[in-house]
Amino acid sequence: MTSLGTAYWRLWSASGLSNLADGIVKIALGLVAVQFTRSPALIAGLAFVSSLPWLLFALHAGVLADRVDRRRAMLSANVVRASLLAALAAAIALGFGSIWLLYVVALGTGVAETVHDTAAQAILPQIVARDRLTRANSRLYAAELTANEFAGPPLGGILVAAGALAAFSASSALWIVAVAALFFVPGSFRAERARGTSLREDLVEGLRFLWQNRLLRILAIMVGGFNLATSAVLTLFVLYAVGPSSAMGLSGQAYGFLLATIAVGGFAGSFAAERVERALGRSRTLVLALATGAAFAGIPAVTTNPYVIGAVFLLGGAGVMVWNVVVVSLRQRVVPDHLLGRATSGHRLVAWGTKPLGAAAAGLLAEFFGLRPVFAGAAAVILSLALLTPREW
Repeated sequence: MTSLGTAYWRLWSASGLSNLADGIVKIALGLVAVQFTRSPALIAGLAFVSSLPWLLFALHAGVLADRVDRRRAMLSANVVRASLLAALAAAIALGFGSIWLLYVVALGTGVAETVHDTAAQAILPQIVARDRLTRANSRLYAAELTANEFAGPPLGGILVAAGALAAFSASSALWIVAVAALFFVPGSFRAERARGTSLREDLVEGLRFLWQNRLLRILAIMVGGFNLATSAVLTLFVLYAVGPSSAMGLSGQAYGFLLATIAVGGFAGSFAAERVERALGRSRTLVLALATGAAFAGIPAVTTNPYVIGAVFLLGGAGVMVWNVVVVSLRQRVVPDHLLGRATSGHRLVAWGTKPLGAAAAGLLAEFFGLRPVFAGAAAVILSLALLTPREW
């Protein structure tokens, strides 16, 4: 632990607690929503509202992270999330809960998430030496994945079974404990600024830097293409896998276990990333990650065997995590500190903005060509991205 420093491990603890709360809320909102409405449109709308802040506020969150003390931004975001969940728990206890109140809380916590997560990536190079960023990010991603994907959702299901009040109160308490852990990270984490600028100038400067830096521009395009393809696969895979009339004929429970292999692979990849990068170099590492991603996307096109698909999904999850650790660590090294928040949010806007496009395109193409051609096409898109991989960096 000492190699990364006490401040890092306090940040790591706060991040793990925050992500555990995220994982609980992610499942709890949906489970509680069906107690208020059975409308598919309203349930789907809740998921849309939860992700909407990354499209509307990501760039502004980046500007904020470059203007204020990043630790304080994270503290404020977690206080807001804890307060919203505490208020929701109180409203439900008093009989004032509704689907519309869930919408408000989902939107509010989503906005706070953009601020917290953008500041969290920007603060890391101020806490850890740049030659240790790959290790620091790999440990951080391992904690976040474990809390958000493994522990949070099942714990959320158990808590909702005990009552909505228990689920939302527990999430609020976890964010408060995360605030306490982060509060004891010493130092000031405000980026140095040469002069005062307007919001518009900050937005333009951040996007211009991201676009004019050839390496960062190529990586953002590659991530956008990768997410477009994998979003298409994951959107349609439930139709391919679940139900007696599907190609695989799995039960809902078996489907859940199959998807869990992606998270297991991601957990393993978070620890392997540093060694793989050191052994292969960054360019070959990214090509390897793309190869595993293409296999992940394309395997349903050639087999219905759940064990084969699960094994390839595990490799794909590992590849995605290795990619994330390498690319995020690189961005933290090459972007000037005063621009890191905006570069991070701009990258995420491109990377995550393609996901709904991939889902929409998949649905349209599957109507005409069927599911397997879409899986094969997604694999081809990911393989083609290898041609863009920078050779020297």
